[in-house]
Amino acid sequence: MSSNAVRTTRINTRRSNRKLRKRPLMPGVEAAGEAASAEELSLEYVAHPSSPSPLQTSHPYHLRRSSLRVEPTHTCLGSLPRKRQRRFRSAQEEALRGGSSAAYFLQCELPDEVMLNIFSYLLEQDLCRVSQVCKRFNTIANDSELWKTLYQGVFEYDIPLMHCKPCKFEFVQPEESEFENPWKESFKTLYKGLHVRPGYLAKQEANPEQYKGRTIMFFETIEAAFSDSEVMKYPLVFIHKGIYCGEWLIIDTNVQLVGAAPGNVAEHVIIERTSESTIMFVEGAVQAYLGYITLKFCPDVTSSVPHHKHYCLEVAESCAPVVDHCIIRSSSVVGAAVCVSGVGADPVIRFCDVSDCENVGLYVTDYAQGTYEDNEISRNALAGVWVKNHANPIMRRNHIHHGRDVGIFTFENGQGYFEGNDIHNNRIAGFEVKAGANPTVVSCEIHHGQTGGIYVHENGRGQFLENKIHNNSFAGIWVTSNSDPTIRRNEIYDGHQGGVYIFGDGRGLIEYNNIYGNALAGIQIRTNSNPIVRHNKIHHGQHGGIYVHEKGQGLIEENEVYSNTLAGVWITTGSTPVLRRNRIHSGKQVGVYFYDNGHGTLEENDIFNHLYSGVQIRTGSNPLIKKNKIWGGQNGGVLVYNSGLGMLECNEIFDNAMAGVWIKTDSNPVLRRNKIHDGRDGGICIFNSGRGLLEENDIFRNAQAGVLISTQSHPTLRHNRIFDGMAAGVEITNNATATLEGNQIFNNKFGGLCLASGVAPVLKENKIFDNRNSVEKAVKSGQCLYKISSYTSFPMHDFYRCRTCNTTDRNAICVNCIKVCHAGHNVEFIRHDRFFCDCGAGTLNNSCSLQGEPTQDTDTLYDSAAPMESHTLMVN
Repeated sequence: MSSNAVRTTRINTRRSNRKLRKRPLMPGVEAAGEAASAEELSLEYVAHPSSPSPLQTSHPYHLRRSSLRVEPTHTCLGSLPRKRQRRFRSAQEEALRGGSSAAYFLQCELPDEVMLNIFSYLLEQDLCRVSQVCKRFNTIANDSELWKTLYQGVFEYDIPLMHCKPCKFEFVQPEESEFENPWKESFKTLYKGLHVRPGYLAKQEANPEQYKGRTIMFFETIEAAFSDSEVMKYPLVFIHKGIYCGEWLIIDTNVQLVGAAPGNVAEHVIIERTSESTIMFVEGAVQAYLGYITLKFCPDVTSSVPHHKHYCLEVAESCAPVVDHCIIRSSSVVGAAVCVSGVGADPVIRFCDVSDCENVGLYVTDYAQGTYEDNEISRNALAGVWVKNHANPIMRRNHIHHGRDVGIFTFENGQGYFEGNDIHNNRIAGFEVKAGANPTVVSCEIHHGQTGGIYVHENGRGQFLENKIHNNSFAGIWVTSNSDPTIRRNEIYDGHQGGVYIFGDGRGLIEYNNIYGNALAGIQIRTNSNPIVRHNKIHHGQHGGIYVHEKGQGLIEENEVYSNTLAGVWITTGSTPVLRRNRIHSGKQVGVYFYDNGHGTLEENDIFNHLYSGVQIRTGSNPLIKKNKIWGGQNGGVLVYNSGLGMLECNEIFDNAMAGVWIKTDSNPVLRRNKIHDGRDGGICIFNSGRGLLEENDIFRNAQAGVLISTQSHPTLRHNRIFDGMAAGVEITNNATATLEGNQIFNNKFGGLCLASGVAPVLKENKIFDNRNSVEKAVKSGQCLYKISSYTSFPMHDFYRCRTCNTTDRNAICVNCIKVCHAGHNVEFIRHDRFFCDCGAGTLNNSCSLQGEPTQDTDTLYDSAAPMESHTLMVN
């Protein structure tokens, strides 16, 4: 016969015999029952006609004691006064004095300490009876020390165990109790319980007179007490100190099993089995209770009996026990220490310790539910918690740590609500979600995992809300293989790798998170993954902010990405994300970096205050950059280089320390309808074989040339407006050329179109007008050109060398200085190009006669300084 069949047979047999079972009476109890009624044997307080309630703190009679608490059996009478002082006699006392001198002396004259000593020999029933004699007896009989001694003799607890309602047991320190005498109150509420106390029944039988009047029942085994309790509505069984092996406990009633021992109760009350489940709750146990007990399941490894479906604690379908303050241990290498399974399985498991097991700690499966609170789940060989097959537990404030596998594993459509748990130092992920599982994880702390924090894969889902995820060895959150979680309002920080890592067709909604201080990218998206990332703060990373690569996608909008060590956003290797309305700023390198065929859309973002360029595009990348504001960069605004492409449309690019847009090294972008203005250098700088189509842009108020074209470059400029510049409108130099068609170039300081020697651009229907031509005016007035340029601008005009003064190829002298300062010297015309005058700058041996004191010692720079290219490491 199978083990399940055996269980069923035993349960049915037990249920059929319940109605025939009667409770046996202990020796001595029968005589007591004849002498007193049921009301008299109760511990319920029955007041003396003139006495107050036991909860009343003020009393006409107060017990007088010589010390705070004197044990009744050790009272030292020699140190006490022999008699109390005389006091006013009441009418009752006068009646006693007139009727019997012995009764009067006993009730009124015998010292309190003597009365306490006498009462210490009474059991609980007699103590309650004498409390009804008079006010004085009532006060003395309710003394806390008397009841503490009685209480600890029966229950063994160090402090009172309060039982205010079914399935609710709580130790309360006497000084914190709401009751005047918590020992008596606890005795009263627990008095009807049965006791499993091996050897104690023999002790009673050996001394029947000592225990006469006590109706408490004691048993040798748990099974015997449980069988006797089944006729009670809410049976209560106390299991005293000891190791109980081989007990067959299948609970199908509302019995309440409570450990009873001094000190740490659960450590001294141990129930252990080597086969079958140690304790099993089945249908009928809808309000059963198990508390303050250690459960052990230690199967014999040499036995041939399979035990993969046996557990230390098993809760089957259609029952809802409470398991409280228990220690649970299992050495079985299969199954789990605690298994909750089946429809209607809805236990409350709280303040338990499920640790050091050689398998899973807690296993909830097959539509089971339950509430699991304030448990310690640690150092288990497999997962701390498994949730599977539509199970839907509630887990709050549990401490799940140092497991040799994952902390919590939800899989095969497992669900659950997990709140306020502390999950840390597990060997694999702190929380794993797989195969259609859909848990809700709220306000948990998931940290110091030896791999990742949260791992969602194989169509996993889940809601991860307001958690703290930090200091994990791998990514804080992994999302992969078509999984689609919701990750909201979490703090993800100080990871030894990245913050959130989405790969292998992962998806997900990632919003309102604070992601910072991670060693790699705050968010990494790769291999066809397509999440929604919005309203996050991604900052102060030791690497980049967001890294999209290997055909990654994603909608990335309204995030704040700032103060990261490398690029704010990287986009590479065929990736095509959409970035909208983000604030990407204050980075230590590039704002947004497209390289190695990175594509995508960059729209309506604010990109500002980066150490390198706001945007860099290189090596075949071809993004759409539209309606962005790119400003405040300590380098350029946009840098397109090394065969970069891209469409830059309707952007505002301003207040960058170098050129608004750089195009170089065979790059060929399209710039259309942008406003490029107020740069601290040039507007657009194209050099080193750069190309590009510049169309319908407004380029104005820049400190250097509106458009500078140099070194074999050949762009096309159509229908642009280039105006109000602090230097030339368009400058073409160093063997470059260009096609200029339909442009308007006006009101620029040094001139509209300035061409160096040998330059022959294609010009068609351009309008060049109202430029200030400051260079020509300075030459005509005989000024040194350095007066209008200083060393920061490079006006285009004829420049010379002076062989007499040994000037080099890096020096240039304007025509007026040649005529005045170097008159009669051996001079040489070099070319018509952009330069500032070294004579006026004071860098030559002789001082400039047309200039005052030298401003700065520097060499001529023929072009604007080259932009800083990103040296971002490409980490896969």
